[in-house]
Amino acid sequence: MTDQDEPRGLLDSAPDAVRPLESTPGRAAGSMPHYVTTVIGAVGDKDWPLVRRLVLGAHAADAAEMLGQLPAHVFDSVLQFLGADMPGEVLTELPDALRERALEVLPATAVAKALADLDSDDAALLVDDLEEGKRETVLAAVPDVDRAVLQESLTFEEETAGRLMQREFVAAPEFWTAGQTIDHMRSTHDDLPDLFFEVYVVDPGFRPVGAVPLSNLLRAPRDARLMDILGPVQALINPDMDQEEVAFLFSKYNLISAPVVDAGGRLKGMLTIDDIVDVIEAENKEDMLALAGVSDADVSDNIARSVRARAPWLLLNLGTAFVASASIALFQGTIEKVVALAAVMPIVASVGGNAGNQTLAVTVRALADREMTVSNAARAVSREAATGVMNGLIVALVLGAAASFWFHDPRLALVSASAVLINLTCAGLMGVLAPLTLKRLGADPAVSSSIFVTFVTDAVGFLAFLGLATLVLSDAP
Repeated sequence: MTDQDEPRGLLDSAPDAVRPLESTPGRAAGSMPHYVTTVIGAVGDKDWPLVRRLVLGAHAADAAEMLGQLPAHVFDSVLQFLGADMPGEVLTELPDALRERALEVLPATAVAKALADLDSDDAALLVDDLEEGKRETVLAAVPDVDRAVLQESLTFEEETAGRLMQREFVAAPEFWTAGQTIDHMRSTHDDLPDLFFEVYVVDPGFRPVGAVPLSNLLRAPRDARLMDILGPVQALINPDMDQEEVAFLFSKYNLISAPVVDAGGRLKGMLTIDDIVDVIEAENKEDMLALAGVSDADVSDNIARSVRARAPWLLLNLGTAFVASASIALFQGTIEKVVALAAVMPIVASVGGNAGNQTLAVTVRALADREMTVSNAARAVSREAATGVMNGLIVALVLGAAASFWFHDPRLALVSASAVLINLTCAGLMGVLAPLTLKRLGADPAVSSSIFVTFVTDAVGFLAFLGLATLVLSDAP
């Protein structure tokens, strides 16, 4: 059946809410629920021509978002039907867990065909997600040259520039003119990368000596030498460089692309801003989850994966909570004599924990953005300590007044105010010192800082409050 013979189906009679998905990326947000419902209905009716048009006619990002909202059995049905027609661009846009599931469902020949339509960096992403056995089958169906490129990509560590590197790029010798370069690109257009912004000018050793933005190249006379219109390369990327460091360089120098060079300085590939935006988003997500005590998370995760991501941090938190609670047991006699302490004690610990997490969030963000360095760390510690003291005084006055009004006991008000002042000062110090110490030890400051900060603020809050209560209220009846 040809496209002309296919039934017009729901798509042609659907309201305009569905139509923009076929041609206008970015307008799908409001119509996405209708899009998803239409696909589910088409699968239920086994209207496969309509399913094909709905998936293949949409922007890759919109199609991936739609697939991510389908029930599991409908998702599998769509993939099984499309098979080798499933665009590789859609697969790369899927969340990690769904992409892995898609690669399981699709036959090896379909995956190999999808790889052929992608740039090397995106193809490497798919190959990396394949199970070992299926990976060998897929690579066997890929041309020898492409297979060698993909296998080389997998030799680099995850989350490094080598994994992100795109092997397709445009390079020209320094003695070429603008006209020669443009003619060369036109004659080899099939081998050009899908997206590129610069022509790298190389010396006889294939080492980049500069870059010519396409805007400059198109404006230059045909006889202009590349050496006369090139600009400096702002950053040379090593394949082993961590992707977070790469993202920092892109942000620092406002780059849209950067060359990747080997140990000898020879041009090996390039990185483009679209990949770096994904890195920045992933790193921010990772830091956010780590601060919450979660190692990984995804809306499509199953129960077992969610438990594995969260249980270790909960167990660590349980251990620190036992230690903090042990400090309460030391003052059991005081609590029995002054029952009101049990009502105020959680307030002191809770306020301290919140203050510590505020400082921690600011510090981790500053470390990630390279705003906090060895040279200004001492100033940051002093600032946070002073902030803790000032906030402590404000909260102490309010808590002291509330405790005095509530329990009609000025001594209890004094103990509450003093304890919260001590705890907020400690929280400010711990919120900045914990991530700085972990960073100095080579650990990720976002991963476990919150556990230590909460532990210290709880322990200090309990000890300060109950210790002062023991000294001040020891003669209570």
